[in-house]
Amino acid sequence: MKEQRLHFNFEARYYTLGELTKSTQQVWFVIHGYGQLAQYFIKKFEVLKDENIYVIAPEGLSRFYLEDIPTRAAGGSNRVGATWMTRENREMDIHNYINYLQSVYERELNQIDNPPVSILGFSQGGATATRWVLSGKPQFDKFILWAGIFPLDMNFESGKEILKKKKVITVYGDDDPFVTPERMKEMELLSSKIDLVPHKISFKGKHEIDNKTLLSIVNL
Repeated sequence: MKEQRLHFNFEARYYTLGELTKSTQQVWFVIHGYGQLAQYFIKKFEVLKDENIYVIAPEGLSRFYLEDIPTRAAGGSNRVGATWMTRENREMDIHNYINYLQSVYERELNQIDNPPVSILGFSQGGATATRWVLSGKPQFDKFILWAGIFPLDMNFESGKEILKKKKVITVYGDDDPFVTPERMKEMELLSSKIDLVPHKISFKGKHEIDNKTLLSIVNL
């Protein structure tokens, strides 16, 4: 058996919130977590519209039913989520989603003189966003890891060079079941390997986006 590969045209979607004009104050790319869809995830950033911020929510290139077949058959649920990658053929998935994210970036930001850009990765989207920014392709000012950590296989040399002059922010809910003490120690170790001390923010809440915290980040 021999694995074969090919390149072909691939159509993908993403969502935007607000309008990108000459008066736009900031642009935010928001990268969703595992099992989410961009059309619903972007609604969590409605509060940014009043700040004249243009929000762009790409969507993971692989979608799946959130319940198994027996559960769907019994209850009639057809809920769908998206993911950025799995362990199967992961390098190809990473290559594809970095190219996709950069295509969205170039399509959106070639229209006007660019306002400041923030890139936010939520949960699984934190690893996705990290790999994208460390590819050296997007230009950005602020990088926000929300309820996520750096990926273990990140490029540490690129991390040192690219993030040293950026505003890097980590955000965690104080009752987030996925943010364990072990995960926090792992994040601290990975940050130390790229000589980085992120600006840390916590809020009262779980694995979620918090409006008050969002607004506090706008002017950091």
